[in-house]
Amino acid sequence: MNGVPGFVLRRAVGAAVTLLVISVIVYVVFYATPGNVAQITCGPRCSPEQVHQVARQLNLDDPLFVRYGHFLQGLVAGQDYSTGTSVQHCSAPCLGLSYQSDQQVTQLILTKLPVSLSLVAGAMVIWLVLGVGTGVLSAWRRGRLSERVLTGITLAGTATPVFVIGLVLMIVVCGELQLLPFPQYVALGDDPEQWAWNLLLPWLSLALIEAAAFARLTRASMLETLAEDHIRTFRAYGVGERSIVGRHALRGAFAPVIALNANNVGSAIGGAVLTETLFGLPGVGQELVHAVNVVDLPVVVGMVLVIGFFVVLANAVADVLYAVADRRVVLT
Repeated sequence: MNGVPGFVLRRAVGAAVTLLVISVIVYVVFYATPGNVAQITCGPRCSPEQVHQVARQLNLDDPLFVRYGHFLQGLVAGQDYSTGTSVQHCSAPCLGLSYQSDQQVTQLILTKLPVSLSLVAGAMVIWLVLGVGTGVLSAWRRGRLSERVLTGITLAGTATPVFVIGLVLMIVVCGELQLLPFPQYVALGDDPEQWAWNLLLPWLSLALIEAAAFARLTRASMLETLAEDHIRTFRAYGVGERSIVGRHALRGAFAPVIALNANNVGSAIGGAVLTETLFGLPGVGQELVHAVNVVDLPVVVGMVLVIGFFVVLANAVADVLYAVADRRVVLT
């Protein structure tokens, strides 16, 4: 099978295999680590009998491969879990129950995921516009004062931690100037306008860091593309510089930008922990850190798998965009 359908099928199979490998690694790493998970889950004041009861309830006495088999079964067909006084059915794809709250991990992730997706989507638009625009302008104005100023700004942006930018924005915008209230997450479906206003500062604090990296990459790619033979041919035929930069050079230099954006989008869904914590956003990253701190292993494994899924998905979309940006690329 060739063309786009064959590409989609092959990428889907590859994604499934990749996620399976990730699940094995994550499951073994977290469930085989030293430490009494039943003791941590039950609490420091539990008696040995209570700890043993918790271990039996969580199936921690079973061999690791048996527990992993139950985990895969839950993903495919769902599973029933005993919560002590009742039996709870977890529909497929089931990622298990939280050790701390007995809440289904899938439902927990679905409540946190819209926050992280909102944060990453808005920040992505800003970092692409600022980063690519700054990089193109720096390459176009190479050797001039404006290029040196933009290069200095991008270097400063790369070296500045995200929490510093976030704190400065909150102090200046919310405190001194009082242009915006302190951010509080509002669901997009409840009030789109308040959703955007409350996420504006988190978007900026996350995007400014990423925009600096995109600006440097775009500048380097543009300078390389502008030095190629076909660009010199366009100039020899009298094609305008703006047309060369906007229509030809930018399209040829966009492939590395697509690759970087795919990696950033996938990893930022679970990696924007500092931004979510600073602005009090109840997203995936903040919940993942909390789950690690309290050794809530089903939540940790489930969220790592979801983050891995988005990384794989973002890279698959990037491959398609390669073919759109560069017609020499063939989907295979």
